[in-house]
Amino acid sequence: MTTTTYHKGFIGRAFAVLGAASAAAAAVEGHRRPKASDLHTLGIDPANFPDTRRG
Repeated sequence: MTTTTYHKGFIGRAFAVLGAASAAAAAVEGHRRPKASDLHTLGIDPANFPDTRRG
């Protein structure tokens, strides 16, 4: 039972990370700042994320 719960948690977390990475990459390509929640999911401090807008 514990193993099943672990696998569900791991798979859910993996999908969350992949989704956040995809959303953050799309935001950067569009010269927008990624959502803070996506950066947190990826383990990135939003305050330290560089500005992605063009000069």
